[in-house]
Amino acid sequence: MAPNDTTVQAAGCVLWRRSPVDGRLEVCLVHRPKYDDWSHPKGKLKRGEEPLAAALREVEEETGYRAVAGTELSTLNYMVGGRPKQVRYWAAEAGPGTFVPTTEVDRLLWLTPTEARQRLTQPRDRALVDELIRAFEHT
Repeated sequence: MAPNDTTVQAAGCVLWRRSPVDGRLEVCLVHRPKYDDWSHPKGKLKRGEEPLAAALREVEEETGYRAVAGTELSTLNYMVGGRPKQVRYWAAEAGPGTFVPTTEVDRLLWLTPTEARQRLTQPRDRALVDELIRAFEHT
C-alpha cells in the first residue's frame, strides 16, 4: 500500500532494555485505555516531522523514557476507521526516564519477548518482537 494524502502516517518503536535483575532482554508495552489495548509506543507524525523523530518523540511522550534508535523494523500497513494507516517502526533501547500514567497511556509493562508477544492485542504487532530478537541474534 503506497502512502497517499489520505494515508495516516505514524511511527513508533519496539522499546527494549536489559533487565535490571538478570540482564535479559525486556520489551516495553503500553496500555491505551481509549482502545483498551496493549501495543508498542507509536503515534501520528506532526506536519513536516520525520518518521524517526516522531517515533522517538512518541516513545518519550507515552513511556517517559528517552530512547536510542537502532535498526529500522518493518512498516505496518492496515485500515483504521476506513482509512489506510502506515506505521514505521524502529528497535530502540530505553535510556533514562520514568513512566507517569496519563489519559493516553495508563500502564506500562516490561516483559520478556515471549510475554510481550502474548500480551500484544494486535497479532500484526507480534512479528515486530520477532524482528527485534532476530536483530539481537545478528549483533
